[in-house]
Amino acid sequence: MNYFIHESSYVDEKVEIGEGTKVWHFTHIQSNSKIGKNCVLGQNVNIGNNVTIGNFVKIQNNVSVYEGVTLEDYVFCGPSMVFTNIIDPRSKYPQVGSKYYIKTIVKEGASLGANSTILCGITIGKYSFIGAGAVITKNVPDYALVIGNPGKIVGWMSEAGQKLNFDSNGNAFCSKSNKKYRLQNNLVEEVL
Repeated sequence: MNYFIHESSYVDEKVEIGEGTKVWHFTHIQSNSKIGKNCVLGQNVNIGNNVTIGNFVKIQNNVSVYEGVTLEDYVFCGPSMVFTNIIDPRSKYPQVGSKYYIKTIVKEGASLGANSTILCGITIGKYSFIGAGAVITKNVPDYALVIGNPGKIVGWMSEAGQKLNFDSNGNAFCSKSNKKYRLQNNLVEEVL
């Protein structure tokens, strides 16, 4: 075994866990889930059936990644943040099973702040940054900094997590990663 599972955690059958991954106290990984290499799953994390998690993902304490959610490489999920997978839940009319779950994709390098809520059916763009407590009700573009309820774009972040300040020509530089960015039509892209 080339990964660590704390003795208090449960891993169901037919689960793939990548090399170097660490699973901490009271975590449950349900069947047919795939977890990449060098991930860290904190205390009291629940990974639903059929969930795919990329490499180098960090999931902090008290997060449930429900079926229908996909986390790409280098995603960060802050403590107690929330995913949903059904748009109109009713206890009296249960919707159980994959056919009811609405897909959510969190792209590479995105950070989801503590206590944020991500409604299902949304794509969170690569290297975007969702502030603590934000409620995300629509797609988030790449590199966007989103805060509030409902979430609103208030700025832009680099791949390295540095706030981008664009000049009058729409150019910005990240001193942390030495990368250049361009803002055009309210979208950001890395300049190669």
